Amino acid sequence: MNTKTVNSNAKAHMSGEHAAAIAELGWFGAHKYLLLRRTVQLGLLSLFALGPLLGMWLFKGNLSASLLLDTIPFADPLASLQVLLTGHIPELSLLLGAGLVTVFYALAGGRVFCSWVCPVNLVTDTASWLRRKLKLPRTSELPRYLRYYLLALVLLLPLLTGSLIWEWINPVPLVYRAVLFGSLSGLWILAAIFLLDLFIAERAWCGHLCPTGALFGLVGKWSPIKIVASKASDCNNCMDCFAVCPERQVLKPALKGQNPVISSADCTQCGRCIDVCAKRVFRYQHRFIRAKARTHTETLTKPQSKIRQHIAPKAENDQ
Repeated sequence: MNTKTVNSNAKAHMSGEHAAAIAELGWFGAHKYLLLRRTVQLGLLSLFALGPLLGMWLFKGNLSASLLLDTIPFADPLASLQVLLTGHIPELSLLLGAGLVTVFYALAGGRVFCSWVCPVNLVTDTASWLRRKLKLPRTSELPRYLRYYLLALVLLLPLLTGSLIWEWINPVPLVYRAVLFGSLSGLWILAAIFLLDLFIAERAWCGHLCPTGALFGLVGKWSPIKIVASKASDCNNCMDCFAVCPERQVLKPALKGQNPVISSADCTQCGRCIDVCAKRVFRYQHRFIRAKARTHTETLTKPQSKIRQHIAPKAENDQ
């Protein structure tokens, strides 16, 4: 380990969270994707707000269903599925909008919605950050398959009742209604999510319960754009990526396995692992090109398999 790495690790130990990345890359370099995500989330919300607040209707509606420039429709695929299951035939614009959104997230990665678009991410990220600042103990995690049971329930309810039950309490449109129209009646749900994530179970909502995230995860499972541990052999086991990752279980296979691509549908592609890694182990990459290149490389450099046996041993305890 060279002097620069030792100094970075010492600064990290003394200064706190991912200080090594800040020392190596600068504050902006260690928060680049976080700042970009916040810009996208707040910028999108602002575009919707231009209509009600200033009369400039670039977007009409909210993330459940909207029109861009009064022409191009967008719709939440989950909301559209619920409408279909009530026995009603949706308008063509709703079906077209749901199709456009589905295609986009199938290419970009389904859970990109969760980290780059969904306004509830601001609430859950704040709870996670506060947990780390307060040094609250790790709590038992809920089973991750719960989100798929909740997704099945969300789709079953309109079939049985003829109503969009989930949309009454869906926190995503609740945020938009609160900001755009001053409707505060549903904010108790956001408060409940915040307290759940902070005190009851870490990353409980986005990581274990949200049915919208479950559906988008399935949609983007085979997305060509993935985060790749392209320099896994450079990992110095600092664990900074595990500290900030909202789905930390997806990291170990890429760091220690044969394929460096984070291919799990759980990954939100938030880019925080890229931000906080002083060694620049991770990057966004086309999944198929990288996987093919790594397979060829492995045949030439077998010693790497021995190196990976020593990467992030503490990660075993995170599973």
